[in-house]
This record gives sequence, structure tokens and C-alpha cells, in this order.
Amino acid sequence: MDSVRIDKYLWAIRVFKTRSDATDACNGNKVKLAGVNAKPSKAVKAGDVLEVRKGSALFSYRVLKVTEARMGAALVPEFAEDLTPESERAKLHAPRETIVLQRDRGAGRPTKRDRRQLEEAMELLDWE
Repeated sequence: MDSVRIDKYLWAIRVFKTRSDATDACNGNKVKLAGVNAKPSKAVKAGDVLEVRKGSALFSYRVLKVTEARMGAALVPEFAEDLTPESERAKLHAPRETIVLQRDRGAGRPTKRDRRQLEEAMELLDWE
């Protein structure tokens, strides 16, 4: 096997918990192959460099060998080299800004629209 789909590869090396998460990340322009946004069906081969944005951190991986089969965490270093600098990893552990929502007393539960607006606000904070 010379190449494999990028979504299968990211799932196999345990970057994402499910293959559908990997596909959604590709469709959401959170995965780059050689600096270009990658669709889920894009083929990766040995030597390629992948960039994956998860929250505010940008992870980088070099493909050493390709595989479609998910593996145990101990075997991942044989298939992918983690190039992520420590400064990016530190972003995951940095304290997050707190959003304080104040609702009028007696206003009841948030509506579906209110929840969607809150989710949009939280998503914007993840990209800063």
C-alpha cells in the first residue's frame, strides 16, 4: 500500500477518536497536507507533513508509514512522527477565558436560538 485516505490515516494513528471526527475536521478546513487544506479523500504517503488544528493548538505530524488499521498507542510512533512544538501543546493547558452569561431572573430556560448563539461564541474563542 503506497497511499491511504487522510481521514482513515488520522483515525488510525489516533489523532481523532472516530473516523467521522477526522472527516468532519477535513471538511471544516482543520487539516492541511503540505500547507493546503485537505479533503477527507486526499491520499497521504510516506514523507508527507500533516497539520491538524484542534482547538487553539496546531499539531504537526510526519507520515513515516501508511496504514488503514487503527492501532494501539504504543505503535503510533512507527507510523507517524510528532513534530508539534511544546508551545503549541501548552495552548491546550492554558486557562480559558470565561464567558459569563447573565440571564434575567425568571427568564426561564435558554431557547434553541440562545444555545446556538452561545455555541457560536464558544467556537470563536477556540480559534483565537
